[in-house]
Amino acid sequence: FNCEQIDDLPARFQAPAAAPALSAAERIARAEAFFAALNADVRHGGAQAWYAIHSDRVQLPPFEIETFRDAGSYYATLAHEITHWTRHPSRLDRDLGRRRMGDEGYAREELVAELGAAFLAADLGLDLEPREDHAGYIASWLKVLKQDKRAIFQAAAHAQRAADYLHDRQPRAVEEETAERAA
Repeated sequence: FNCEQIDDLPARFQAPAAAPALSAAERIARAEAFFAALNADVRHGGAQAWYAIHSDRVQLPPFEIETFRDAGSYYATLAHEITHWTRHPSRLDRDLGRRRMGDEGYAREELVAELGAAFLAADLGLDLEPREDHAGYIASWLKVLKQDKRAIFQAAAHAQRAADYLHDRQPRAVEEETAERAA
């Protein structure tokens, strides 16, 4: 039976109301154009953001208020996942030794993605705010950073290569607008 077909059904069995979507007006045109120009396979659904290297796709939660505080948070998350997208063998072929979730290679790749997102956010004029999952990431980064004093410089170099790669895939008009905003 569908919930609407049952009289006096307790509230706990009712489907939650759909989360209100962020309005189209809240979308940031320059960020939309920048990410659309990449032709990455970006899909929406679920409650978590991730990049899968084997299927070469980015998964993001829907553009909703319940998931993202504001449009900037959505685009910062997309920038993080798109930085991961650059590691694919057909792009920058970045392998930092990641073998499983939470290992040292994972921490190094997350540091690259977070720095890449910060670089892209600055280029696109987006404000970055700390996310709830940052504390967990930072703990794994600290272990790597304590073991290798050069890790931050290596991660920044990889992040800059990723940002440059993404900018190189842009049509000229988007790049000129982004450069003007950064200046």
